[in-house]
Amino acid sequence: MPFIENDKLIESMSRSVSQESFRSLLEIRDNYTTRLEWEPLFISPMWLEVWWSVFGNDRELYLTSVREDDSVIGIAPLMIENGITSIIGSADVCDYLDLIVLPNRDQDFFDALVDDLKRKGVKQLNLESLRPDSRVLTGITDAALRRGCEVTLTPCDVTLEMKLPCTWDDYLLVLNSKQRHEVRRKLRRLEEVGNFEYRSISGSTPVIEALDTFLKMFTESRGYKADFLTQKRESFFRSMTESMANAGILKLGLLEIETIPAAIIMYFDYNDTIYLYNSGFEKEYISLSVGLLSKVLCIKDSIESGKKVFDFLKGNEVYKSRLGGKETQLSDCRISIN
Repeated sequence: MPFIENDKLIESMSRSVSQESFRSLLEIRDNYTTRLEWEPLFISPMWLEVWWSVFGNDRELYLTSVREDDSVIGIAPLMIENGITSIIGSADVCDYLDLIVLPNRDQDFFDALVDDLKRKGVKQLNLESLRPDSRVLTGITDAALRRGCEVTLTPCDVTLEMKLPCTWDDYLLVLNSKQRHEVRRKLRRLEEVGNFEYRSISGSTPVIEALDTFLKMFTESRGYKADFLTQKRESFFRSMTESMANAGILKLGLLEIETIPAAIIMYFDYNDTIYLYNSGFEKEYISLSVGLLSKVLCIKDSIESGKKVFDFLKGNEVYKSRLGGKETQLSDCRISIN
């Protein structure tokens, strides 16, 4: 009940930590009254559920919300292993991770979360693959320091992204003269070889039907990709593809020459941003630079579709900067709980 103190109306609030399920997270996300921002996409409920089903193993699931009366002020998609808590996910398949917290509620969220973790005997939070604009780095670290926790930040990787201009011609002007010339030259050469088409494949059934083509090109185009695609990771790719395509987020970009598949990319279309997740190509077309051109044509398609950002995701491969990507540092954060 509200009460009067010093001539001000004060609301009595009850703050609690509640255990959630992946299904209840979907309900929270879809509740139109919430202002929680589900960024990045690698902490969306669908992604978390698929990752956990494949890689959870013997870890303890700590999927909780911090609530104030009936309102959710934050979500902690965490797991516990050997007394250390981390965000659900792994650096090999999840490019960015984060906690989900309402703006300006970091301290309330963190205090409630840590009190609950302490009751479970947790001494350390390991929060990895964080963007500089993550809730962890913009609010949680300060909340941890104010509480007296020890915080350690360590650079871990880089990501590259670019703001998309309004037109394809404007994009070409973003590139330096050498790269602009190379893009035009490679596209002309592709045109001279024969009819080609780049098209986006969306929808659960069409994407799933094309997935074997993607996996074949993915593993055969580069030797290290075949080593990467273990049985577990392939299981993850298949389950994740079905879930994210069904949600309208995952798409495939297919480049065909004379109706024959030459290159393919897997990407996410999420909140006006295109995330380039993975790619592959047929080696017989390597002289035509089809791997690079599939990405160029995806950028073109993204501009024409009115997207705002093209995110090349984690890794400093040279082609990313040549195509206009700008580097951003990612960090790992370790918080010692006391």
